[in-house]
Amino acid sequence: MKNFPIFSKGLIAATLLSLMLLGCASSSDSSVSSDAQEIQSQLLGDMPLPAGSKILSADSLIIGRGDNWVGRAVLSGVQNSTDIYAFFQAEYPKSGWTTVSAIKAKTSILVFTKGERTSTVELNDGSFTGPKTLITITASPKNANVVAPKK
Repeated sequence: MKNFPIFSKGLIAATLLSLMLLGCASSSDSSVSSDAQEIQSQLLGDMPLPAGSKILSADSLIIGRGDNWVGRAVLSGVQNSTDIYAFFQAEYPKSGWTTVSAIKAKTSILVFTKGERTSTVELNDGSFTGPKTLITITASPKNANVVAPKK
């Protein structure tokens, strides 16, 4: 058997260790992603979300779950705001939501209704180090009794 210099043995060992760790990371990432999508589906019900988006729990306030939740869900999106805008325009109507208003601008806003619910989707470009797009979905009853604050 041929003797390899110590440097070569170390390089081979480091390469094998790196490949094993990479394999473990890839398999656990896919299960975490699958679990995250399931949780998001349970929380937000009939509101489709762009692929790869994740709820930012520290910025969100979700009361209830499923098809009757109310509040604000803030998500990080991995696509640019134009692609995510197109996603909401195409996918929400497929889930029974009616587009009430849609404005494509630096801050894009889409308003949808379904039954007795209203959903507002706000899209902002993300930061250089953060998500590509920041998605804010606000859900509420359509005809909620809103009391104006007294002056």
